[in-house]
Amino acid sequence: MAIPAPTKRLSFQEMTPADLDDMAALLGDPEVMRYYPAPMSREQAARWIEWNQRLYREHGHGLWLLTLRDTGEFAGNCGLTPQNVEGTVHVEVGYLLRTHLQNKGYATEAAHACRDHARDVLGLDQLIAIINPDNRPSQRVAEKIGLAFERTALYNGCQQRIYAGSLHTDPARRRAQRS
Repeated sequence: MAIPAPTKRLSFQEMTPADLDDMAALLGDPEVMRYYPAPMSREQAARWIEWNQRLYREHGHGLWLLTLRDTGEFAGNCGLTPQNVEGTVHVEVGYLLRTHLQNKGYATEAAHACRDHARDVLGLDQLIAIINPDNRPSQRVAEKIGLAFERTALYNGCQQRIYAGSLHTDPARRRAQRS
């Protein structure tokens, strides 16, 4: 499976069971998970890793573990996941970063790399982001990578803002890539 190319400051890798301590700390952090229904337990974090490993096998993508290139420090996760929004499956770009690494541009950097990977490697035409209406920082990341607010939708029992964007704005480029 291809993973996104490293960025200036971040590297991507597949999640494995060996990453459980880092993922449990991330997904169990109330500040990181403030826009989710609740922080996750260690068992839920293990299922998160299993879910992503299944996505890698079945779709060739999922959420990837992020590390800082200069230190190797675990930073969070970012990637591409299929999401069913009101009966239609879309590929979503998603990102979660450790609290002390937020507001430093890492989420935008990682999301840019995943957007480019979706377009250039996976050949996708569109991405979405499903974002809590109160999560303005995540909305800004989506906007910075070219997604725009499209609508509000019911997702997992909650009203969420759906951001969407075409990955190929030039019709001639789309035709050339399909040939």
